This record gives sequence, C-alpha cells and structure tokens, in this order.
Amino acid sequence: MTGQEWGRVDEDGTVYVRTSEGERSVGQYPVGSAAEALKFFTDRYDALVFEVELLEKRIASGVLSPEDAGSAVAKVRGSVTDANAVGDLEGLLKRVEGLTGAVDAQREAKKAERAEKVAAAKVEKERIAAEAEKLAESDDWRNGANRLRDLLEEWKALPRLDRASDDTLWRRFSGARTTYTRRRKAHFAQLNEKREGARSVKERLATEAESLADSTDWGATAGRFRDLMRDWKAAGPAPRDVDEALWRRFRGAQDTFFGNRDAANSALDAEFAGNAEVKEKLLVEAEALLPVTDLDAAKRAFRDLADRWDAAGKVPRDRIKDLEARMRKVEQAIRGVEDDQWKKSDPEKSARANDMVTKLETAIAEVEAELEQARAAGNAKKVADLESNLASRQMFLDAARRASEDFGG
Repeated sequence: MTGQEWGRVDEDGTVYVRTSEGERSVGQYPVGSAAEALKFFTDRYDALVFEVELLEKRIASGVLSPEDAGSAVAKVRGSVTDANAVGDLEGLLKRVEGLTGAVDAQREAKKAERAEKVAAAKVEKERIAAEAEKLAESDDWRNGANRLRDLLEEWKALPRLDRASDDTLWRRFSGARTTYTRRRKAHFAQLNEKREGARSVKERLATEAESLADSTDWGATAGRFRDLMRDWKAAGPAPRDVDEALWRRFRGAQDTFFGNRDAANSALDAEFAGNAEVKEKLLVEAEALLPVTDLDAAKRAFRDLADRWDAAGKVPRDRIKDLEARMRKVEQAIRGVEDDQWKKSDPEKSARANDMVTKLETAIAEVEAELEQARAAGNAKKVADLESNLASRQMFLDAARRASEDFGG
C-alpha cells in the first residue's frame, strides 16, 4: 500500500485522505516534502492498524472479558473514525466492526456459562441447606460444628443466584446453623451442670475414702469401699481439670486401705500355714488309729484329736479340702466300726445318738451366731477360727445323723 493510493498533498502542504465519500483533509505538513508529509500520516495509519491487530489477538485469545473487550472496541472505533491518517480507514473500520460480533459471541458464551454455573450453584446451595437442616436436628456435638463451618466456606465459594432464590436458601442455611448452635449450647450447659454436680459428689466420696484409708475394720470398711465405688461410677464425669485429681485422691485412699488389709491377711496366712503344720501332725496321730481294734479307745482318742483340731485354727484356703478329707476319712472309718456295733447293740443307743444330734445342732447354732457377730465386727482372725470350728462340728453332726437314722431315730 502506498500513501499516494489513499491520499495526496497539495501545494500548501495540506494532506488529504481518499474515502468512498471523497477526499477529507487530515492535516498539514508545511515543513517537508510531499513524500515526507504522506509518510507522516501513513505512519499514523500503520499505528492504528497495529492497535486493531493487537485488539483482534487479545479478543481471540479470550484474555479480555466481554465487557472489557467491548470497551476496547469502542475506544479503537473512536480512534479510527475520522482519524487524521492516510490509509484504508474504511477497511480498517470494518475490521473493528467485525470485532463487535466476536465480542457479542463471547458475551453470549459467558452468559451461558454463568447461567450454567448459577444452576449448579443453586443445586449445591440447596444441598448445603438440606445438610445443615439435618445437622440442626442431630446430636453430633463433636463433628457438627466443624461440618457447619465447612459448609459455610463451601457456600462462600459459590456464585450468587438471583436475589430471591439466594436469600431463600441463605435463610434456610443460616436458620439451621442458628438452631444447631442453640441446641449445642443448651446441651453443653446441661452437661456442665451435671459435671458440677458430679464434682460435688466425687469430692464427698474422695473425702470419705480418705477418712477410711487407715481403718482396720476390714470387713465393714471393704464393704463401704465397694459402696463408694458404686456411687463414684454412678456420679458420672466431673469437669476434666478436676476429675483426674479427685480420682487420684479416691484411688490412693482405696489402695492404702486394701494394701493394709493385704498385709494383715499376709500375716494371717503365715499364721494359717503354722496351723496347717499342726493339723498335719494331728492327722498322723489320727491315721495311726486305723485299723480300729479298740473302738472305745479310738473314739476317745479321736474326740481328743478333734478338740485339738478345732483349737489349731484355720488353715490356708488351698489346704482346707485336702486336710479335712483326710480327717473325715479317719472319722468315717471309726464311725463305720461303731455303726456295725450299734446295729448289734441295744436300741437304747438310738436315744443317745439322737441326743448327740440335738447337742451338736445346738452347739453349731451357737457357733454360727458367734460367726455372724465376728463377721459384722470385721474380726478376721476370729472369723477364721469359728469357720474352722464350724466345719469340724458339722462333720460330726453329719456322722451323728447317719447313726441316728440307722437306728430309726
């Protein structure tokens, strides 16, 4: 393209551009030649062409929003229209006008995209509102608040809808959050009230436990500690900052008492071990009575051994069955010989057997009464002695009853 094709310079230096409507003056260039004058104004045209080409590329690339692109097209259109330049201004203006169609197409595409996003956002906001409403009626106090915060961030990230729809969904969502928060606060207020009540109960229980820690009333105190533990569990949790401290006090007092009791029982166990040794020796004497050759002598000896057996006291629990079985075996052997003689003897002996049963039953009743008193008093040693005494007397009573039955008593 040459300047002469689109313009000319007259003698006074005035420069004209040719258009479909005729020539139009674009300015003067009086200080140079006609060629220099045309070049000055064609350079202006080239600058406009460059500006249009740049705008075409920016619009085609999508870097401009439809609104910005429209403003840029209007600005360039204003620059090209009636520009003081020499060149195909009408052709250039058509290129600019062609950009308007591209901008309109982009605007429609953006509008459609926006509508699609808004529709998707509406679905998401309805989901958020529905989930919030579900949480508002739940008792998920641990995770519910965090989830509602997450839902709020999701809501903020979504585009706004039309005002009516957006406001309606927001009221649902916000109302659900308010309902949940109110119920959650009420729950924890009630929980705090219960915990404060538990604190009071546990402070009382810990204090009582500490008062019992040095008690030597083993039976009654052990029972009381069981009651205190039951009450402790029923009280529920106290505030976290004091619950562990109260438990350490309570458990420490409990451990002190039962430690003392275990030590006392260990001393009794040592004593019981000695009792077992005594009964081992008595069994050697008792077993030496077999086989029975002199019934009366064996009975006298066995009665003496039985009294000494009772006097020996309680043995360790794991030895009771073995020792008692051996003693019962001797007693049964003697009783067997006696039964054989009774069957051949005067029936008057039946009366004596019945009398023995009565006396043994009376004696056992007295021992049982003493045993109950010892247990109530928590006297572990006396309880052990009376339990051993009762077992021996019960053994003799069983034998006496069998004898009485044999005589038809």
